[in-house]
Amino acid sequence: MRKAFVIISALLLVAFVLQFVFAAVGGFTRPAADGAYALHSVNGMAVIPVLTLLTALFAALAKAPGRLVALALLPIGLVVLQALIAMLATASTDAAGVSTPLGLTIGGLHAVNGIIAVHVVVGVLQAARKLAAPVDAAPVPVRAGEPV
Repeated sequence: MRKAFVIISALLLVAFVLQFVFAAVGGFTRPAADGAYALHSVNGMAVIPVLTLLTALFAALAKAPGRLVALALLPIGLVVLQALIAMLATASTDAAGVSTPLGLTIGGLHAVNGIIAVHVVVGVLQAARKLAAPVDAAPVPVRAGEPV
């Protein structure tokens, strides 16, 4: 079960990396259309939450410490925060629907929150790998003059 925890944690990290790629695809799509961020939205609102829940489930099944299980769940909260930040940034436009400095600043927090989420997932993956690592065998004493 611990190896499965490592695998699902790695898949979650891949999903987060793809999230940045999909954001760039949306940002560089010309002409910009409503569907430019479709992959970013689906990955962020469906794939990442499902993988996060699976990661936490596998952490619990792998008998990981409670703190690690909670850390594995943290990306769900950060995804909710991402959605709130995006809504606030969109709501901070002027009457003509043009971006404002406040809206752009709030939008920048969307990227910062994403970076924080990636760091959390990297920490979960590192902890999962450590948990799955075999316990080192005790060293065998060697007498003086014997080959090692």
